Amino acid sequence: MTGKFLIETFGCQMNVHDSERIAGLLHRAGYEPADDERDADVIVINTCSVREHAEEKLYTRLGELRVLGEETGRRPIVAVAGCVAQQEGAALLRRTNGQLIDVVVGTQRLKMLPMLVEKAASALSASASLAGAERRRAAHAPFPEVDTSPLDDVSFPLGVVRRGDRVRAYVTIIEGCNDHCAFCVVPYTRGHERMRPRADILAEVREAAEAGRREIQLLGQIVNHYQAPDDPACDFAALLVAVHEVAGVERIRFASPHPRHTGPALIEAVRDLPKVCKHMHLPVQSGSTRVLQAMRRRHSREEYLDLVGRIRAAIPDVAISTDMIVGFPGETAADFDQTLSLVEAVQYESMFSFKYSVRPNTLASRRMPDGVSEGEKTARIVALQAVQREIQTRLHERAVGATVDVLIDGVSRRREGEISGRTSGNTIVNFPVPGGETDGERWVGRTVPVVIRRAGPNSLWGETASGA
Repeated sequence: MTGKFLIETFGCQMNVHDSERIAGLLHRAGYEPADDERDADVIVINTCSVREHAEEKLYTRLGELRVLGEETGRRPIVAVAGCVAQQEGAALLRRTNGQLIDVVVGTQRLKMLPMLVEKAASALSASASLAGAERRRAAHAPFPEVDTSPLDDVSFPLGVVRRGDRVRAYVTIIEGCNDHCAFCVVPYTRGHERMRPRADILAEVREAAEAGRREIQLLGQIVNHYQAPDDPACDFAALLVAVHEVAGVERIRFASPHPRHTGPALIEAVRDLPKVCKHMHLPVQSGSTRVLQAMRRRHSREEYLDLVGRIRAAIPDVAISTDMIVGFPGETAADFDQTLSLVEAVQYESMFSFKYSVRPNTLASRRMPDGVSEGEKTARIVALQAVQREIQTRLHERAVGATVDVLIDGVSRRREGEISGRTSGNTIVNFPVPGGETDGERWVGRTVPVVIRRAGPNSLWGETASGA
């Protein structure tokens, strides 16, 4: 196969990494990246279904591509991948009457995508060669290729991934989840929990480091639930030790751990391993024990606060971030007040916050009526985000005057001569290119000391320390 491909990605870091895998598979099959959708022979839409309106975003995008095709007279192969593809399967074709979507491939069958694209391309080519009534009949034939089988394993060919980030490499260590939190669709879109072998993970880390990636981000739905299938002694903390020993790796991050699997060994690894960033993302979802029980989170408010206390005692400079949902079925004003008080108690460095929305197949969708009004959800998330913004501003202002190590990961698109990167605690820092240079590209991938001069709620601004 030859031609050009374009991948559009919605959703989380795992989806971003899946798109890197898709890019590698298509490149190996003979395709090259397209700079513009008008030039693409294959367009892959890698979808997310974790948040509300995921399907609507997909159908809107399909409509835009249909209009583009009418304007240009070109007909690319359109493949839908990711969680919506896994969740809906062939049902996606019914809403579009079989038009425009040529391939539907699930989260566990990405390796089949090049073959499915080739089959769809052959079917389209055969249809185009017909005339009159035959062509009209063929145009409505059920030839779209659909593969959402849950039977694939978690292995992936080494060296195939085309990484889109020059500095960091995403490395999946677990696929799927067994927890079935009441609000979460992931077990239904990514399947049951499967661990990658330790040897495969370390081989990928070494390959990424040799290619110049300085930061490794280990990914899993519950990343700290890892237990190596090829080494019974290797749990997640031991895996961090093994990755830490890989030459060329400068920083290690991971997402997302579950509070109830965060024990002493993991806390000690974050404390004692210099390459492991002093940042922990600990999704709490609510500050109310009653709501946490309804969510099936398997930890209480008190247990969570105790964990945070133990982490801060062991790692005083740690930055903690979280996920929060407001308006879960049955959440009262008193429950929400407990969320606000927990946020004040923990002092999160950052937060991802969402209004609850019903997700297909989840326990909450089947058993819990969405009883909190949309207006109340909006009021609560506005209040939550206001509190969090104040906390972030205070925390960032404390950094003014301090010198922090920043791993540079990009050049500013808005300000000439400015570059940016992140601290170990995952805070964004913007600063001028050292030496008064205007081109910061050659600095990407380096770690430099930066003196913080100004602070905002979402980022810091500074200058490189003398001698950097």
